[in-house]
Amino acid sequence: MSPPAVPRGPVMLDVAGVELAPDDRDRLRHPLVGGVILFARNYASSAQLKALTAEIRALRAQELLIAVDHEGGRVQRFREGFTPIPPMRALGELWDRDVAAAAREATRLGWTIGSELRAHGVDFSFTPVLDLDYGASTVIGDRAFHRNPNAAAHLASALHDGLRAAGMPAVGKHFPGHGYVAADSHVDVPVDDRPLDRIAVDDLVPFGVMVGRGLEGMMPAHVVYPAVDPQPAGFSAKWLQEILRGRLRFDGMIFSDDLGMAGAHVAGDMVARAQAALGAGCDMVLVCNDPAGADRLLDGWQPAPWPGLARGAARMEGRTPGRGPA
Repeated sequence: MSPPAVPRGPVMLDVAGVELAPDDRDRLRHPLVGGVILFARNYASSAQLKALTAEIRALRAQELLIAVDHEGGRVQRFREGFTPIPPMRALGELWDRDVAAAAREATRLGWTIGSELRAHGVDFSFTPVLDLDYGASTVIGDRAFHRNPNAAAHLASALHDGLRAAGMPAVGKHFPGHGYVAADSHVDVPVDDRPLDRIAVDDLVPFGVMVGRGLEGMMPAHVVYPAVDPQPAGFSAKWLQEILRGRLRFDGMIFSDDLGMAGAHVAGDMVARAQAALGAGCDMVLVCNDPAGADRLLDGWQPAPWPGLARGAARMEGRTPGRGPA
């Protein structure tokens, strides 16, 4: 029997283990679902991961997008059998000594991330981190390339070259920049009091450069910038539509950060959070590590059709890898 021909919906969910449970299958067949994000708990071996992604793809005629956070350093979900990727700060430290060598290494690492994930049926990683390393944020820290926005832009562009060569799109995060504030949006509601002009001359630089290079996806921060908007960036039409879409001319796909994070709770219950994110300009919302919340969203949310979703999601499909970087 052929899988149902259901278009991708605006929700990305996680799954429980190394193979799909009946509850996972039911959720992933729901018409609101359009993607799956994998975690370390979903990985036991190379063969197992390939079987899991194949099983996910077989559920729907229009295959669900499959994503993972696989940046390197402490955020690398798959380890045994995968090449260890250093934290991106290591590239920034190399950039300080040898700019050309750092760019070459960033491209090589992008190719490694992309080719290994694509060989296992994963469409894309939520990378690169475009936040700047101000030395204040524990949640960002060594995930950032550099404090210098030009260095961060240069290295992110080189990493993107490698990802593209491997057939993988990229998602920049966390727009418009999470690195300045110390609070962790997983457990708090960070507030960045800087005016827009301060953010624009520093933090927005890597985002703008990557948009100009055709970045395929973007993830906003669950951070409040009260000088710009009282809502966190991921729930702010000012940030997502006026600044990201309008000023920077980004035309790719916008993914919310996890709606289960504390930084998202200001928008209300799970249905209210999803509606606020979509209303602000997100194309797809993430609900992770909260099966009950996911069920409430799938049972209770009736979003209006969003014509940009299909086009954006098509750009996030992984492609057959080309030749590796020279």
